[in-house]
Amino acid sequence: MATIDYDTLSEAINALVKKGYTESYEAGQTCFKGLNTKKEYLPGDLIIVESFRFEGMTNPEDQSVLFAIEATDGTKGTIIMSYNADHNQNVELIKELQFKKP
Repeated sequence: MATIDYDTLSEAINALVKKGYTESYEAGQTCFKGLNTKKEYLPGDLIIVESFRFEGMTNPEDQSVLFAIEATDGTKGTIIMSYNADHNQNVELIKELQFKKP
């Protein structure tokens, strides 16, 4: 998959949805949960295909990263990790995910 630079987070999400990344993942205490399918995944079940970094227009500290992820069962989706204090993702669990090898 070729890397594309998107201007906004929503633009990137919309483009990925068009490519079949329709699931939204959430990193919980011990596993990832597909918010649409309600399936649970361990870090070894998911692989990061691409990542996109965004900074807030008014506040450079308002950063987020969007990950395009594929599961071993073929499910494709995204997870957003925010760098501000108001996020509900388990950052340590996200760090366990592996990137797809070229």
